[in-house]
Amino acid sequence: MKRLIFSLVTMIMAFGVSIANDNKYAQATFPEKTYDFGIIKEENGPVNTTFEVVNTGNKPLLIIDVAVSCGCTTREFTKRPIAPGKSGKIKVYYNPAGRPGAFKKDIKVRTNGRERRTTLYIEGTTIPAPEK
Repeated sequence: MKRLIFSLVTMIMAFGVSIANDNKYAQATFPEKTYDFGIIKEENGPVNTTFEVVNTGNKPLLIIDVAVSCGCTTREFTKRPIAPGKSGKIKVYYNPAGRPGAFKKDIKVRTNGRERRTTLYIEGTTIPAPEK
């Protein structure tokens, strides 16, 4: 009988710990999800911006990958775990060479957070370089 009671108590405690752990998660929160470069000149070369990501969860946040939509866009991002309440950065570069006119590019961010995927955007208009 003591063994049965001990087993039941152990199972109940394990279930309680399991439920408590379900309340722990990382969460990527982006104060801004779109950046507008406005009007840029092709002749001035690449432009860049930095998106902040804040971990509003209670477990460390990992940025697993940041995918860009074309070869005209590159990125750098925080690779270390981001502690709860702290922030990391995603720096995005856009090269307007040979791309006159309006643009809107997406940046897909994958994390271990509660919401696993987030899409960020950069946009603007490129004025072509004068012909030589």
